[in-house]
Amino acid sequence: MSASTPRVDPDLLPALRADLARSRFTVAGVTELLGPMASAALDREQALPAQRVTAVSDEPCATLVRLFTLGDPVDVREAAAALPTLGVDGAVALGLVAPEGDAVVALCDVRPYAADGVDWWVASDLGELATGSPLRHEHVLGVGGASTTLASWTPRPHVERALDVGTGSGVQALHLDTHADEVVVTDLSTRALAYARFTAALDEAEWDVRAGSMLEPVAGERFGLVVSNPPFVITPRSDAVPFFEYRDGGAAGDEVVADLVGAVAEHLEPGGIAQFLGNWEVPRGTTWTERVGAWLDGTGLDAWVVQREVQDPAEYAETWARDGGHHPGTADFNAMYSAWLDDFAARDVEAIGFGVLTLQRPRTERPPFVDLMDVPWPVESPMGPAVLAGLDVRTWLAEHDDDAVLGVPWWCAADVHEERHTVPGAADPSVILLRQGGGLRRNLALSTVTAAFASVCDGDLSARAAAAAIAGLLHLDGTAVRAEIAAFVRDAAKDGLLVRERPDRRASGEPLVSEHSLI
Repeated sequence: MSASTPRVDPDLLPALRADLARSRFTVAGVTELLGPMASAALDREQALPAQRVTAVSDEPCATLVRLFTLGDPVDVREAAAALPTLGVDGAVALGLVAPEGDAVVALCDVRPYAADGVDWWVASDLGELATGSPLRHEHVLGVGGASTTLASWTPRPHVERALDVGTGSGVQALHLDTHADEVVVTDLSTRALAYARFTAALDEAEWDVRAGSMLEPVAGERFGLVVSNPPFVITPRSDAVPFFEYRDGGAAGDEVVADLVGAVAEHLEPGGIAQFLGNWEVPRGTTWTERVGAWLDGTGLDAWVVQREVQDPAEYAETWARDGGHHPGTADFNAMYSAWLDDFAARDVEAIGFGVLTLQRPRTERPPFVDLMDVPWPVESPMGPAVLAGLDVRTWLAEHDDDAVLGVPWWCAADVHEERHTVPGAADPSVILLRQGGGLRRNLALSTVTAAFASVCDGDLSARAAAAAIAGLLHLDGTAVRAEIAAFVRDAAKDGLLVRERPDRRASGEPLVSEHSLI
């Protein structure tokens, strides 16, 4: 039988909000209390260091960490001291805690969350760390790695209407509330919607909360921004594998994400953006770009898809068999492991990719751009501003031909540096790179022509004029040089290494050229 969910009580929630703030039960307050070691251990789902810190502290924040994060019973008097306005009776009435002898125990997880200078609290089901047991199939996740990844990558333009598909406990909707006039959230799970309503009420947000699968509750409606951390996990339909609502969409293979990509176009305003996380299968003999590219065919959407990680079927099975509180070596774990391997083998899947999909409905009638790229290295966080800038530049490039590209006097961005690698004793560098400090942190290898061009990207010359000068200096064919420079500009500009306006270099104190030797 499902456990209860917290209740929205407009008379009690202001008291809870005040107590949480007064107790410094915020991201900054908890981090200061626990210190770096215990905080890092808690991020790894290791409770002991945090238990040691909070056990010797009489601060209200320590009491709330023990209660809501660690799942430890807390003496009634300590709970009352940490929640002086709400009181223990108020916490019981909200469905947050239950009496247990002379103590109270948490019935749900209430966790501080912060981003963009805003403090929030997110309510969700207690995790394995607090319960010490595997998760229920209807478990509602709180703040996790996938939700923070999506929040980091999501662009934040001001929009009239935004949609969070599969909202769960409402993490993405909190972010949307900062830059959308209206926020609509959907979820198939009635339990998740109950938590989303509580999270919204606790954080004084107003969302239009709708029950239903994926996009069904918003049929015929359009939005300026659609975000989704969908149930993208590729799960075998086997009795050996438990079904978790937060991760399993009930479809075969990667169809959940494929269907979402195919259906979202009709829900985007012209210029509207969709931002998803997803997994995709790579059958033997194919590539991930072929797989995802096929999803995009016929949608009419611009697409920028970044693959962040690749796993083989065994790695993927191990990851998700452990999820939910199951441990390697047990009979249940081995049965799930086998079920995953059998499922992938049935479709001859060689690898599984994970990444971020950014889609856009063009404002004008033109062929959509499609950019599918591998970025397995660390990137800037948050990535949202770079995503928004990247969409703007990709749109401009899609709407302009090479003649227009060559007519622009380009600048090297403020975070871009040239790096030369030279073999000891050699007069000339063997490798020249253009290295980006922010955004995707790309490195572009330069040829003689593009190195010469990058050296004059200071806004004085158009790319066409620079190409003519370089062709003359190096005694090369002018047409070939123009074509090489136009292609280079398109590649470098789309991710922000080259910009059309003068960059602000005040924050960049590093030299533009750094020398490295290779033995």
